[in-house]
This record gives sequence, C-alpha cells and structure tokens, in this order.
Amino acid sequence: MKVYTSTYPRPHLPQCSVFTYLFSGPNFASTASKTAFIDTVTGRSISRGELKDLALQWGHGLTNAFPALPQGGVKVKRGDTVMIFSPNSLAFPVLLHGSIAAGLKVTLANSSYVPYELGYQYKDSGAKLIFAHPALLPVALKMFGEVYGAKGREEARKRIIIAGGSGWGSVSAEEERKLAGTKEVEGLVWMQDLLGEGALQKEEQFSGLEVNETAYLCYSSGTTGRPKGVETTHYNVTSHAEMLNEVWDLKSGNDVMLGFLPFYHIFGLTGLLHHPLTQNAPLAIMPGFNPEAWCVNVQKYKITCMMVVPPVLVVLTNYPALGKYDLTSLNLMISGAAPLGAGLVKKVKDRLHSVGATTDITQGYGLTETTPVAFLLPPKDCIRKVGSVGRLVPHLEARLLSEEDVDIDETKEESGELWLRGPSIMKGYLNNVEATQNSITRDGWFKTGDVAQVDEDGYWYIVDRRKELIKYKGFQVPPAELEQMLIQHPEIADVAVIGVESVEEATEVPRAYIVHVNPKSVQSQQDKDAFEKKIQEWVRGRVAKHKYLRGGVAIIDVIPKNPSGKILRRVLRDRAKTEVTAIKAKAKL
Repeated sequence: MKVYTSTYPRPHLPQCSVFTYLFSGPNFASTASKTAFIDTVTGRSISRGELKDLALQWGHGLTNAFPALPQGGVKVKRGDTVMIFSPNSLAFPVLLHGSIAAGLKVTLANSSYVPYELGYQYKDSGAKLIFAHPALLPVALKMFGEVYGAKGREEARKRIIIAGGSGWGSVSAEEERKLAGTKEVEGLVWMQDLLGEGALQKEEQFSGLEVNETAYLCYSSGTTGRPKGVETTHYNVTSHAEMLNEVWDLKSGNDVMLGFLPFYHIFGLTGLLHHPLTQNAPLAIMPGFNPEAWCVNVQKYKITCMMVVPPVLVVLTNYPALGKYDLTSLNLMISGAAPLGAGLVKKVKDRLHSVGATTDITQGYGLTETTPVAFLLPPKDCIRKVGSVGRLVPHLEARLLSEEDVDIDETKEESGELWLRGPSIMKGYLNNVEATQNSITRDGWFKTGDVAQVDEDGYWYIVDRRKELIKYKGFQVPPAELEQMLIQHPEIADVAVIGVESVEEATEVPRAYIVHVNPKSVQSQQDKDAFEKKIQEWVRGRVAKHKYLRGGVAIIDVIPKNPSGKILRRVLRDRAKTEVTAIKAKAKL
C-alpha cells in the first residue's frame, strides 16, 4: 500500500466543542476587543467579545425564552437540529455559533432553494426550528404549507424564527419588515426578540468521545444520488481549523478578509466563519458577489485576502471599472469549489497588476466530506506550480487507486482515484448507512471520486472526476436529482443529464438529453427549439438557480446505457462536444 503523508508539521488537535475552541481559549480575553465581523451593507460591526456574548444570549433564547413565549415555540435541547436559511448577513455568525453554544446541531440550507428543495432538507435533517432571513420567509412559509398541509401556519408559528430585527439581516430594520411582508410576520418571532433575555452561563461542554458528536449538517450529493446530510463533527471542525492554520496564516492582525462566498456552503462556513476567528482577522461580510460592491469594499476596508471561485475571477477580469478603485491592499486570493486553470490565473493576475494590485492567486481542493480543505497551494508556488491544488495539509493521508481499487505505483504520468484519511473526514452521511459504507472503508479511507496525480515535488493535481456530479460555479448539481424530476414531465419518456463546459463562465452547466414520448411531434428545428425552451422554463420553476439547464436540452432517439441499465454518460459527453462549441450561461452570479 502506497500512502502519501503531509510534509507540514502536525499541530496539536484539541478535544473540545467548536464553540469552546473559538471562544474559550487562553488567549481569547486579550483579543476580545478586536473586530470579528463587519456588515458592508449597514456598516455595523461586532467585536469578538460581543460575538461571544451574543452567541450565549442566542443559545439561552432558543432553549429558554422561545418556548416560554405566548405562542409556545418548540423547545430544543442538546443534540437537536436547527436550520439556518439565509444569505450572508451579520446575523449568520450569531445564529451559528449561538446554536453550537447550546449544544445543537446546525444544518445549513442553500438560500436559493425553492420550497420543495428546502422541504427535503428540512425533513431529512430532522430540523426542529428554522431561522429564516426576512427575504426568504415566503419560501419557508410555503414549504411549511407543503410539509404540514392545513397545519402549516400553526407549525410555522412554533418553528420559524425570522433571522433579523433591528437590522440583523444586513439591511435596515424597515427593509427587513418590507422583505418579510406584513401579513407573513404575524405571530412569528424575530431573532432580536430572543436576544437580551438572558444568557447561557457557559457553553455546552463536549469532551472525550463527545467531540465526535455532529456539529454541522451541510448537504452534499456525495458521489451519486440525492443530496445527503454530511455529519461534520466538533472534532472534524476543530481539527480542520488547526490544520488550516498551519498552511494559511492571516498574520494575526494585519489582514482583513472579504466574505461573499455563501456561508451555507462548507467552503464559506469553515473558511469565513471559523478561520478568521482563529487568526484574529476581521471579516467584511457581503450578501453575495457584485463586482462594483466588491471593488468598493476592497478599497473601503483595505481588504488583503479573500476566498473566491473561478467564475468570480472571470467577472473581475472583464469588469471595465476595475481601475477606478484602489485595490492595492489585495495580496491573496484563494480559489476553491471548482478547478482553476492556468490561463485564468494569468489573466486575473495581469488584470489586477494593470490597476496596481500585486496579488497571488492560488487554489485548494476539498469536499464537504473533508470539512473541506485537504490540499492548498502555497502562494509562493502559485506560478511555479500553476494548475496544482498544492500540498496535502497536515494530519491527512492520501492514496491513489486504480479502477479495481488497487493501489497504483505512482509516477507523474499515472493517476488514480484519490482516497483520503484523517481527522477532518466526516463521520458519515445522516441516516444513510449504505451511502456511508460505500464512501468510507472500514479502515477510514474516504473515496473522493476524483482522479488525481502527484508530481515528484509532492504537489497534487486533480485531473478527472469519476463521480457524475456536475459543479456549477462551485454548487453541486446531482444529475440523478434532475433526471428524477424531468422523467415526471408528461412529454418525456427517458432522460439523462450531464455537465458540459462553459469556457466563458469557467464552469460546468447541466445539459439534458431527452427521449420524447411522441418523437413525430418534434421533427422540425422550430418544434425542437420550442420544446427545449418549454422544458428549461419548466425546470426553472422547480429547482434552485444553479440547477437550471443552462447547457440546453437535446432530443435523442435513445439514452445510451450499459446492459445493467446504467447511463453511459461518457458517450453523451463525447456527443456534446460535437454539438456544443460554447455554452454561455445567462444568469448572473
């Protein structure tokens, strides 16, 4: 067995809860006055000490104040699950860390979900409460109607807390009310109502084997199938934090980060809501990415570093007003969630250099199941090893396996499926023993589904993907989920969904191949075009934006399958190369 290990020093790994690790360390008191988060929309900021106090208030409010209110909110206790359904906001870190302080598990829902998708995660995770941003309250209420029927409003009154009040939603208090709607908020509790009603004397303690209890439930499709709850433990998170500190130093006081990647995604969750806290670096929060707001905030807050995804870099490269702003403070951008090509790195560096910014652009690799960062390319090597995901982080081990799950004798010309083992690997998939056993071996190796190779210097490259998952701008799009939905359309007899590359957007986009129930009705090109548009519109009304069929719809006589009925997606990908020379995604980031 060929096992690769990290060349970095192995830091001590703590045995405590995430909250204790972040807010109760020996050096916390001396840094409590430092800024933790800045709301770029309202200008409001909170210090590390204020965040801890607010989190303890929130934990108390959930476990004591909410159930005591006249409407009798659902009581939660240690081990229960709560859901955050919100875009990035100043409320988010309070909701997250306060829930962990109370000993709760937190599941994070994509803020672009439609009611059906939200309902699936709500039921699958077993969430007892939902913290819904004012702008997303209508979606949450509709979901409750679909899940509980006639009792939907009654259950919503007991289980929804609006993630706002007094501007916590990263908009003004007046705008919060307007977004939520006058009728919708009747009988519902606001986040602000539970703050200032007391505080936990101390966070829930996790020690010994208790550190292996689940802290976060982000949802991933794994290698196949419908989304699954990834059980990320307290030990996973604290270990990952120490491992990341070893390879990404924010220089404790000199750096200011910008956070626009979604907090509900594991990349944003650990990289933006945990890492800056461990390094005493303030994070300026943006609700989402917008090139003009990005420029304004880099200049205003003298941003030095940030996490990005390749489509953001594409937009910045082509943004004409870049030179109007002072971006000279920016020295590091770390890309993840999707492959970053050498050509794009050069374009972005050249563009930023043209406006006076000397910025290193590097990338890492990881998955929800790995908490996530498993590899990171050091900034000093961002040009010399461009295209590499870097070196293995400390405490992780790696193997490369053939298609027969046999270790290969690695050379720079050979590659294999990447398997990883270490303290940041998830506990498993929630309530899905079969999927867990298919993903993690008995001796702890997690099968990533990605094909990798390593060079003679120990730098790793991701060269292919065995799994069928489509990645649109860092978001996961499971083909099986779209196929299960499309097959319900009355005009579709069979269907297969694949990812096709959009060079312009530096991402994959979903493309559907469809066998029509009545092929004679779609003979002309005009009929085919009309059918494609109809199916795309039908899908848009049922899924989140990142799952739209931006790669188009193609009518096909038969879906290619092997004798056991498995779709031969490689055949369709080869076909797509001849049909699609350039896919231009129409939606904005």
